[in-house]
Amino acid sequence: MTLSLAFAALWAIAANIIAMLPSRDHHWRAAYVLIAVGVPIVGWVTYENGPAVGLLVLAAGMSMLRWPVVYLGRWAARTVRREPRESRE
Repeated sequence: MTLSLAFAALWAIAANIIAMLPSRDHHWRAAYVLIAVGVPIVGWVTYENGPAVGLLVLAAGMSMLRWPVVYLGRWAARTVRREPRESRE
């Protein structure tokens, strides 16, 4: 096991422990921190182990942080569906 995969496993354990703790803001602050730490770890895993393993780690992280991904998808769908503004003449 490479060091990057060990850090990815530690990130996953930390995410699960954080999920078990009570939170007033429904874990959004923790999710932002986990995303900020997780993105470089996914890049590191991809660099050391290849794109297939990197995609697996990315999918695992997205499954743990599913609500930010759901809200991002809803925002993207709203942005794409928005019709262009009419030009004012």
